[in-house]
Amino acid sequence: MPHLQEKAREGRSPEAPVFSPALLDLDCAAETERIVRALRARVRGFHRQGLVVALSGGVDSSVVGALCVRALGRERVFGLLMPERDSSAETLALSRLIVSHLDVPHAEEDITPILEAFGCYRRRDAAIRAVIPAYGPGYTCKIALPGVLEGERYRLFSVVVRSPAGETARARLTPEAYLGIVAATNFKQRTRKTLEYHHADRLNYAVAGTPNRLEYEQGFFVKQGDGAADVKPIAHLYKTQVYALAEFLGIPEEIRSRPPTTDTYSMPQTQEEFYFALPYAGMDLCLCGLNNGYSAAEVAPAAGLTPEQVERVYRDIEAKRRAAEYLLAPPLLVGD
Repeated sequence: MPHLQEKAREGRSPEAPVFSPALLDLDCAAETERIVRALRARVRGFHRQGLVVALSGGVDSSVVGALCVRALGRERVFGLLMPERDSSAETLALSRLIVSHLDVPHAEEDITPILEAFGCYRRRDAAIRAVIPAYGPGYTCKIALPGVLEGERYRLFSVVVRSPAGETARARLTPEAYLGIVAATNFKQRTRKTLEYHHADRLNYAVAGTPNRLEYEQGFFVKQGDGAADVKPIAHLYKTQVYALAEFLGIPEEIRSRPPTTDTYSMPQTQEEFYFALPYAGMDLCLCGLNNGYSAAEVAPAAGLTPEQVERVYRDIEAKRRAAEYLLAPPLLVGD
């Protein structure tokens, strides 16, 4: 992969330090103040009175909620909890915990009836049955990718299901079945965003998005769903840095210690199982290395990987960046 390493080194300073996890160290007090100032300025610039934040119980949304409270005061931040029938009980409990911790006005809206009306579950289940005909009531499911370090040339999605009797089955998804499942589950993120903007409109507030840098750069969001927002306070921060901010801001330990999940499917699913090449700590190091011009050989010792494995991760990052161009692109105005 020499072309990626050469491209990475183009913008690298000759005085750049030896690569290490210390490159992700963050001055949390200074960064908090910088984000808080930016949030205040943006809300004023929009002529809005406050911010709406969807609080999922995860560390990203909890940090964004805490930053919004620091910027505007708790009375001008509105928290929104939006569980649905596939949400885990832990997610709802942690969502309620952060609302209580931040002490902000809030609403809890179960979006299951809306998703049923859209045919979200029905469409998803029909796509699953295209490869696992037995799938039906009482089953749970998720989709999963093979790990990027497993050496497979093509990382293709499979669907994993568990029967009411506890039996697990797995099948490789056809392109049609995969797209059908993704298109159906994307109703979840788009429904939540619709409700966020409903409350923002009625309160004359703006909407705060919650993606971190891994998610934003790698396209781990739904266009016009969780990718839509008026401000994205932590999209420049690596996940490791978000965790550092969470500790600085006093986010409850129960939230900080929970492994990142998608909470989109009825079976438990990690983010790396669904999308990323590695757990977030390793992904942060590889993305930071590539962004700052370090070769795979330089990053490998810090990441606990071989240079060949880091090269695979670099390739995966670049592929996802190409795919994310569509997600990040504004609408084309033909007259421009």
